[in-house]
Formats: sequence, C-alpha cells, structure tokens
Amino acid sequence: MDMVFRAINDASRRLLLDALFDEDGQTLGQLCEYLPTMTRYGVMNHLRVLEEAGLVTTRKAGRNKHHYLNPVPIREMHDRWISKYAESTVATMVAIKTAIEGDHMSHPSHVYTTYIAGAIADVWNAIIDGDQTVRYFYGTRVESSWDPGSAIRYLDGEGTVVADGEVVSYEHESRLEMSFHARWDPELEAEGPIREAWIVEDVDGMTMLSVEMYDVDPASKTYANFTTGFPLIVSGLKTLVETGKQLGKQT
Repeated sequence: MDMVFRAINDASRRLLLDALFDEDGQTLGQLCEYLPTMTRYGVMNHLRVLEEAGLVTTRKAGRNKHHYLNPVPIREMHDRWISKYAESTVATMVAIKTAIEGDHMSHPSHVYTTYIAGAIADVWNAIIDGDQTVRYFYGTRVESSWDPGSAIRYLDGEGTVVADGEVVSYEHESRLEMSFHARWDPELEAEGPIREAWIVEDVDGMTMLSVEMYDVDPASKTYANFTTGFPLIVSGLKTLVETGKQLGKQT
C-alpha cells in the first residue's frame, strides 16, 4: 500500500496513468510523448515505479513492451478505508480514485519541470506573492484572493493589466490551476486564454515544480511564445528561491 501512495504522489506518474486510461497498451515511445521535456530514461523510471506498485502491467510483443493500466490497487484503497475515516479522508480517496478511473484532465500540451533546492512553502510563496513574481515573471505583479472562481491579474510596473484569468482550483502548497489570457500582444490576445497548472511536490528533499499548459494549438503563436517563456520564468523562480537574487534583467 505504501508503494501505491508513493507511486501516485507524483504529477508525471498520474499523467502516465491518465494516458493509459485514455488508450491502454501504449509503448514507451508513445508514453514519452506525454512528457516531452523529460528524458526517455526518466519516463522509464516513472513506469518502473508504477509497475512495482501494481498500477501498471506490461506485455511484450516482438521488440515492443506494451503498458496496461491496473486500477485494482486504487479500488483496494477505497474499500479498505472508505467506511472508517472522516469526510476529509474520504474526499482524498475519491480524488485519487478519480485521477485513475475518470473525470480527469486531458493530457497537457506542454510540461516544464525543474527541481529546486528550497522548501515547498518558499516555492509556493514565490508563485502566489506579487512581491516575488515581480522579480522573475517579466516584472509583473500577480494579484488574486486565490479562491476558486476568483480573478487573477498580472500587472506591469505602471499598473496595466498584461494578463488575466480565473482561479480554477487551489490546493495550498500543492497545485494551482488557472486560466491565463495574455493581453500584452494583440495576436496572443486574439487566440484566447489557455489553462495552466502549477504543481509543487517533495522529491527526496527537493521541491519539484511542474508547469503544465493545456488547451493550446501546437501551431499557434501562443504555444511558441509560452514554450519559450516558461523556461525563463521557472528558471528565474528557481534562482530567486535558491539564492534570493534575480536572474538577469527581465523585460
């Protein structure tokens, strides 16, 4: 049971399970497409953890190994504890079950991941605190109450809204999902909002930060702009948390 909890306590591994839910029997090469910024070896390691936990089974056909979703361990957790604990624990188990068995998000259009030598609380604060974002997010200050459904705005030094959106879901020091509508470029604005998820997790004492982008046409200007912008933003956040200093001069 510990291995199951460990296996699903990772956004990339949950994404692989979602991919197999959508299309069972995929090969390593196919699954690598869901994590384009991760090495083939990294995806193999994630699949190994899932297989050891019994959440994925494999079958060889010629030179290819095919991966299949096995949701039985999730069901076993549900049956073991659903009648014993209070509502908050039941809600957690339902969320885990939902991640495997349905009602889940589509796979991201793009994922950017980095490891930060800092506490989760410090990384999370850098994401939601305007005094922090102004130092790495192209000089913009974020404003929001962070309640689901509330507005979110990024303001430049003159107070002009350069991007806005809405908080879709907020799990403190864990996951922020939101819509994001660029306003600084008429062409980007015309393409409409995208959906982002900012996810922080502890990995062997390091904080893993993943930024996922959804609902974006790979051929769009938005995709080209954001896939080049994310690495700079996340690198700036990483430098700020680890050193307290700003990464170069962002304009």
